[in-house]
Amino acid sequence: MESLLSVSQLKFKYPNTDRGRLEIDQFTVKKGEKIFLFGPSGSGKTTFLEILAGVLLPSSGQLEIDGTDIARLSSSARDAYRADKIGYIFQSFNLIPYLSVYENITLPCKLSSEKNKFISNLDHIVEHLGIKDLLHQKTTELSVGQQQRVAAARALLGQPKLILADEPTSALDFDHREKFLKLLFDLCREHSITLMFVSHDRSLQNMFDRVVALSELNRFVAPAAPVSAASISGSPSVSTSASTSNLTDSNSDSGSDSNSTSRGTR
Repeated sequence: MESLLSVSQLKFKYPNTDRGRLEIDQFTVKKGEKIFLFGPSGSGKTTFLEILAGVLLPSSGQLEIDGTDIARLSSSARDAYRADKIGYIFQSFNLIPYLSVYENITLPCKLSSEKNKFISNLDHIVEHLGIKDLLHQKTTELSVGQQQRVAAARALLGQPKLILADEPTSALDFDHREKFLKLLFDLCREHSITLMFVSHDRSLQNMFDRVVALSELNRFVAPAAPVSAASISGSPSVSTSASTSNLTDSNSDSGSDSNSTSRGTR
């Protein structure tokens, strides 16, 4: 199958910090493929999405989307390409509170004549997502799940080539996350849209065509923090009873951490 996205020898670094630094040799995504990209907080997931969207510019390398190397476009040309070809679902949804649901969804069509050609698809998208009866409400009147579907409808309208989703399900419980993804997948499949879904929560990864760890893509490895002499020498005056007590406390903390993990993936 033909590739929709191709990254080659890409490098990016924020000034004065290695946090979010990326060095990616090769990465390709096929047309219509659904990718689950995961990594811990601060690893560069959102940075990578913003590079793919043309919001951030890599210092070197190639970034082709549907045959166009957007890294070589001017700033205005990248903005126009993003408006025409890319849909973005933000973690916080980024809905405009003083606009209606309809106005939020159709906003990209005012910025892109290309997407405006497909505005007739609006009824089908909102009906499929179950928000057709909400079009004239303000987004502040909606539940989190309804806001999420409005954000998805906005990204889908205009039949973009690529949808970038930055942890859009983080505020939902598992059942609602799974239901939302099935709706999103159906519409992506119907219009041959490629999906890049980013998260640190791997409970949904089996629903996707391919699971990718950012740490495996990124060649850059942050240097280890220096170890102080005090931490190496330790404290010889600690008694055996104190050590036993600390070990007991550690076991208790471990159980607590396990419970925290379970709560986080519900």
